[in-house]
Amino acid sequence: MIVYEFKVKGKPQQYQAIDEAIRTGQFVRNSCLRYWMDHRGLGRKELYRYNTELRSMYPFVQDLNSHACQASVERCWSAIARFFDNCKNKDISKEGVPTIQET
Repeated sequence: MIVYEFKVKGKPQQYQAIDEAIRTGQFVRNSCLRYWMDHRGLGRKELYRYNTELRSMYPFVQDLNSHACQASVERCWSAIARFFDNCKNKDISKEGVPTIQET
């Protein structure tokens, strides 16, 4: 993952929109993670389908760009995959289950 950092000078409305988008992305990730914890054995496709359900259930998720929602699901899936890789390699120091992130 490539991360760019830069300083932005914006209006308060723009800052509020960015904060709202970040919170919505975290909500999608946390919801997908909770769905995976409740229904073990799910794959990536099922999480993407659940993302579609989230978009239809919550209007604020639908306001977020679909690519941003998919990126949140992908971040959730990478945390799950990393968990299983650590379990497979018996790396006990990193074996924790993915956790819900808070804002």
